[in-house]
Amino acid sequence: MDKESIESWVQEHFSQITDPALIKEIAEYGLIKTFKGGEIIMDYGSYIRMVPLVIKGAIKVLREDDQGRELFLYYLQEGDTCPASFTCCLTSKRSFIKTVAEEDTTVLTLPVKQVDDWISKYRNWKDFIMMAYDFRIMELVQTIDSIAFMRMDERLLKYLEDKVEATGVRTIQSTHQEIAWDLNASREAVSRLLKKLEDQGTIKLGRNRIELLK
Repeated sequence: MDKESIESWVQEHFSQITDPALIKEIAEYGLIKTFKGGEIIMDYGSYIRMVPLVIKGAIKVLREDDQGRELFLYYLQEGDTCPASFTCCLTSKRSFIKTVAEEDTTVLTLPVKQVDDWISKYRNWKDFIMMAYDFRIMELVQTIDSIAFMRMDERLLKYLEDKVEATGVRTIQSTHQEIAWDLNASREAVSRLLKKLEDQGTIKLGRNRIELLK
């Protein structure tokens, strides 16, 4: 992807970024990186030197508790960025999340120096960061609400719907154990609830695959 293509892509997918000079700098300093499905993009405890803008694909964001159990938080999709990366970049903190490519994914990475400089140089960039924070905070609140107030079958269905929305594919290639890890639940409970959803006509189960019907 050349600089002109990057500029067009930013204008198309990041309507909040409107300053022409900022868009040109994003195209100037941004680097294209690709990741295979299942590949870890950023791991717990690593230092973050780049802020990603998702060009294509989907990224799963996870959090780990003190006992090493992981919990799915949300997806980053085409046209998204990760506010946690801003925080870790600008404060030189180690990452407290893990990001994994849900499918083959392409991102535009922005170096920390430019990300920092743009905050004082471009009001448009500062506003963009604040809007990204606001959106992800609301998404995290929804995640907390689902854990606190939703039944497990409701959480499971929401998880499947979120995955379909992130990938654009209604057939999910995943084992029951992988889903259980993401939801911090037992495999037996997930298998039982998936069978219940199949009996209700909501999904169709196959070998390591789940088709969302509704």
